[in-house]
Order: sequence, then structure tokens, then C-alpha cells
Amino acid sequence: MTEVTLAELCIFACSEAFRTQREVIATGIGPVPRIGAGLAKLTHSPGLMMTDGEAYLVEEPVPIGPRGDYVPKFAGHLPFSRFFDSAVWSGRRHAMVTPTQIDRFGQTNLSRLGGTHEQPKTQMLGVRGFPGNSIYHANSMFIPFHSARTFVAGEVDMVSSAGYNPAKRIAGGNYSGIDLRRIVTNLCVMDFGGQYNAIRVISLHPGVSFDDVQAATGFPLEQGDMVETPKPGAEALAIIARLDPHNFRASVIKDNPPAQRNAA
Repeated sequence: MTEVTLAELCIFACSEAFRTQREVIATGIGPVPRIGAGLAKLTHSPGLMMTDGEAYLVEEPVPIGPRGDYVPKFAGHLPFSRFFDSAVWSGRRHAMVTPTQIDRFGQTNLSRLGGTHEQPKTQMLGVRGFPGNSIYHANSMFIPFHSARTFVAGEVDMVSSAGYNPAKRIAGGNYSGIDLRRIVTNLCVMDFGGQYNAIRVISLHPGVSFDDVQAATGFPLEQGDMVETPKPGAEALAIIARLDPHNFRASVIKDNPPAQRNAA
């Protein structure tokens, strides 16, 4: 059996984040989340609905990259406006995204770094669809390089999507629409099961310690069960290879390391 890579471990962890018995659309942004959503569909969560990334629902996940002779198995038309009506605003979607910054309570930043709103030090994409998407349906995150520059102390430089920050709560406000699930990184898997829904570590990748994760995080982390993140087996690896025939996953994490981290 070939050695499992860290990217493949993360794909497997992302697939678990998508685990569901409901009929919801899985939206994985980027190679690892997208392959993870497809893996979930083809293994433990057959009720997941998939799209071709453009305007159609598909019967099976579409492989990423050039398709050759492959023809997607279309199941229905899903234009952009209908996608919002049938999935996003009704809560029947689970998206996995990669923001630039995340703070302790899951607020994210995709807009700017440093400076002021009028004159940022670094201007990025802008908030785009993050504000609305963060309150209508489930959201998870994938971070390929876990560092204190991403998991920041205090609050993100600009709040692009809502989180669980108790300081932002107004008496009488309805915050039931915020549903943050998992964060998968190159070091661990986290959820929002800490005090006041703060981020906590629930599994560590092979060879990674909690101290390693805390040292790469700008705020105090809480601890969950702290099990070792499971590696994908032969069946899951075969599906991953089928969904990523051009091996885009190898370029996601620097140097494409193995899943097992060696001691320093």
C-alpha cells in the first residue's frame, strides 16, 4: 500500500465533516474540500447532493481537472439564482471554505489585512458572499497551513462572516442561523464545542501534539477528545485517486508530506 499523504488525510477528515443523513448540497471550495465532499457522497453520505460547479446537479461527483472522455451524469438544472432559493437560504447547504484569517469564535476575514477600512495594508477579495452565506447554512473550513497569521489573536482584521463571538451578541438577537461545524488543518481537526462555542481541538494528525497546535495558534485553544485523526484506507484512497486523476492534491500542502509527521 502506498504511503498516505497529509493532503489525503485532510481529504478524509473533510469527508467526515460532510457526514450527514440529510439531503443537502455539499460545496467544497478548493481541491481538498471538493474531493472530501465527493468522498463523503460515495461512501458514508449518499444523500449528499453534488453540483458540477456551474449550473447542474450531478448524480456522482465530477473529477477535478481535465475530464477527457468523462461526461458528468446530470440530474437537474441548478442555475445560480435557483441555487440560492433551493439550498443557500433554506439551509440545505454545507460549504467548506478557506478564509485568510479566523479568530477564536469562528469569525473569518477574506477582505483586508492591516491598516484601516479606508486604507488597508493589503486589499484582498472583499467580503463577497461570506456575510450572507455564514448565517443561512452550515459552514466548515480547510486551512492548508496552520499558523498564528491565520488563527489570529483578538479579532480578525475585518469580519467577513459571522461567528460565535459573545461580544457581538445583542440582547434579543436571533443567532440560531449560525452553524459552524469543523476546521480541518494540516495539523489537526477542530470544532466549535468550547465555552461559548470557542474553537477546540478534537483530533491531532499522526505525530502532532497539542502543544504543536497551540504554538501555531494566536489564541488559547480548548481540548476535546484529542484522538488521532484517522487515515484513509485502501477503498477511500482509490476513490480519492478517481476524483483527482491529475493529482492536484499533491500541490495543496507544501512539499506534499506524508500523513505521519516525524519527530523533530
